[in-house]
Amino acid sequence: MTDSPVCVDAEVWPAGSLEVLSQLEVDLLKNSGTGGLYPLLRRCLLAVLNSGNETDEAKAVLDKYRDFAVSFIQQDRGLKVSLKNAPADAFVDGTMIRGTRELLSAVLRDIVYTRNEIFDSGRFYLDSSEGITNAVFHIVRNAKLLLLPAEINMVVCWGGHAISREEYDYSKLIGYELGLRELNICTGCGPGAMKGPMKGATIGHAKQRIHKGRYVGITEPGIIAAESPNPIVNSLVIMPDMEKRLEAFVRTGHGIVVFPGGVGTAEEILYLLGILLHPENKGQPFPLVMTGPASSATYFRQIDEFIGATLGPDAQKRYKIIIDNPRAVAQEIKSRLEDVLEFRKTHGDAFYFNWRLKIDREFQVPFLATHAAMSSLDISEDLPAHILAANLRRVFSGIVSGNVREDTAEQIERHGPFQISGSQRIMDMLDRLLAAFVAQQRMKISGHDYDPCYVIK
Repeated sequence: MTDSPVCVDAEVWPAGSLEVLSQLEVDLLKNSGTGGLYPLLRRCLLAVLNSGNETDEAKAVLDKYRDFAVSFIQQDRGLKVSLKNAPADAFVDGTMIRGTRELLSAVLRDIVYTRNEIFDSGRFYLDSSEGITNAVFHIVRNAKLLLLPAEINMVVCWGGHAISREEYDYSKLIGYELGLRELNICTGCGPGAMKGPMKGATIGHAKQRIHKGRYVGITEPGIIAAESPNPIVNSLVIMPDMEKRLEAFVRTGHGIVVFPGGVGTAEEILYLLGILLHPENKGQPFPLVMTGPASSATYFRQIDEFIGATLGPDAQKRYKIIIDNPRAVAQEIKSRLEDVLEFRKTHGDAFYFNWRLKIDREFQVPFLATHAAMSSLDISEDLPAHILAANLRRVFSGIVSGNVREDTAEQIERHGPFQISGSQRIMDMLDRLLAAFVAQQRMKISGHDYDPCYVIK
């Protein structure tokens, strides 16, 4: 018996997505020059094929499989994907794992559709809030996330990819309790708190004899290489940027459970609270529960204190913190989903996509984390709460980018850490919160001590 090879070569038929492409589409996928999709496609496909690998550092994965290559074979029967030096763990006895093949096909589908139909077709006016929401709808519809007949049963789970074993096991218990109540799971599709709830829900669904449980993963190109889709995901969609990813979560999800995490989780919390604080969303029910084991109580207390001190008590009223009680979390979500159902029935709203939720362009326009953009963010005391939330969300988004995106890390290597400034009171609180994340090892990457990509002024 010998060890499996590190890499294999293979030819794969896409599974249910884009078996037939036009010559222009194939040329875009092959093209590695300006405007070509090959570099993006290669990174995303490698992330899918690397699913289950322990590392969460994009550069390490790209270096390990630097000889990985993708090409396409046009045949009368359709398109075949040729892989060279692909991770061997994606195959069993020379055949690609079925779930991996489906995720690989989803990557092809979303990259081609987003470029051709969303950005290049001229059909979507992406300078308007309505146009952006329309684009989000079409991407998730094309990915078959919107199923009919629709039910109010999709629970979005947010949390860190590098949580402790105790927190991971707790997230599985939450997923189990949600699965027993016949609720489906949607996460960022990576490891940690994105995998645990799905894993637990599979057991809950099995006990309830639910054979078509949904485990939806929503990601974006800048994140996927650092957070490869976990093997449980059975419905994957790659949104073009972080803002459309977050909008897809809140438009397609019916309630949200937040587990412990780091800056990425804080970004998600601020994004949702900023939306819920908009005056037009005041009466709309949207269940939000933050939860973790007893050892995570301090983490949520710090988050709660930061929110209260920056966004105020109205923001604190939009969520509930439940510590060390998975059954109570699931019961709270299930009960509050009844409110969502009645609200949508009363207003004639769709069950599968929340059109009524008001999302300002402040939350929709992609934020590119550059030194100039980070230093010019307005973090003032006199801003409306939902606008302050939008700008604080950008602060955390920039730090996430500095932590996980290879291109942003290169900027920081050349020009030094991001400079973040604003109200002294808020900066002091922000500095304490981020320092707590570091102390709790919630921003530790790939086993190395964390070297901050920011300076609070």
